[in-house]
Amino acid sequence: MTYDLSLLGWTGSLAAELPADTLPARVSRVDRGAADVIAADGQHQVKYSARVRRASAEDPVALPCVGDWAALRLLDEGRYELDAILPRHTSFVRGGVSRTSRGGLSNDGQGQVLAANVDVVFVAEPSMHATDFADLARIERLVALAWESGGTPVVLITKSDLFENGLDELLADVRTAAPGVDVHAVSSLLGDGVELVRSYLEGSRTAVVLGPSGAGKSTLVNALAGGEVMETQLVRAGDGRGRHTTVHRELIPLPGGGLVIDTPGIRRVGLFGMTDGVDLVFSDIDDLAKACRFGDCGHDEEPGCAVLAAVESGELPERRLLSWRKLQREAAWMATRTDARLRKEQQNKWKIIHKEMRRSGRNRP
Repeated sequence: MTYDLSLLGWTGSLAAELPADTLPARVSRVDRGAADVIAADGQHQVKYSARVRRASAEDPVALPCVGDWAALRLLDEGRYELDAILPRHTSFVRGGVSRTSRGGLSNDGQGQVLAANVDVVFVAEPSMHATDFADLARIERLVALAWESGGTPVVLITKSDLFENGLDELLADVRTAAPGVDVHAVSSLLGDGVELVRSYLEGSRTAVVLGPSGAGKSTLVNALAGGEVMETQLVRAGDGRGRHTTVHRELIPLPGGGLVIDTPGIRRVGLFGMTDGVDLVFSDIDDLAKACRFGDCGHDEEPGCAVLAAVESGELPERRLLSWRKLQREAAWMATRTDARLRKEQQNKWKIIHKEMRRSGRNRP
């Protein structure tokens, strides 16, 4: 089977970045040390070159990920090797998570790319999780990361057919949590809203679907594809939570045009490299802050704080201010962790250089 790469998002600007004597391919799935790719002459499973492995060891963000455009080199034995990753125009990166010595989880100051070269980030939140409504704090977090990725966030309130009363009020609450972002109710089983979602994927645009287990991400992908391309399961009885059906990220070309990346349910997603993402999610607080008495107001206990006044009057939900504080603290803490890691890596590099210099000096006749 052959592919028209332009339908997968291949452009002239990407062609200008392609190394000599290589072929372009888009990464559709990754495994340890290998990737499934789609090239003009078909699909291939390729291993990483030594150069790619070295770059990934130094920085996990350099690891090939789903959605990447890769340069394939034909080896003498007749197989392809993934020789380079072309520059990403967008990348959805979450803070890296590592195991502590006590078995817990900790941010390690490194990032993990969940998807690359994505135009649209669908944040899927089920309209009903057991007896709880949509998790607004999770929506705020994912939308912040979506803005930071360079893609356009769109919030999808899924399983709307299960929500009996108050859907309009729920959508209004979500719009408050994600100002300036399109918010839609979707029922993949009934087909409600599916065509609206598809309209974001015209041509060769790529979307990634993110959200918790049980949000109906794979069901939505199947509805967009017009058939079962991803396995699905019912939520567990009793707690309403979903099972982790999707265990890997996968790029799916859609019959009507466009591509979508399905992802496993996200249990934990940390902020990484935040510049404007949090500010965009909380643009309402930024607007209120312009009326604060002090330019550096922290919206805590300062006199003349317009944000605190808005909370007291009911104009701004207190939950939203608490969420803003939490994400601001996390973004600042993650920045210090990243800076500390980079300093440590630089120190280690200089130690190796100095060690080699001393060794060369001892061996000099």
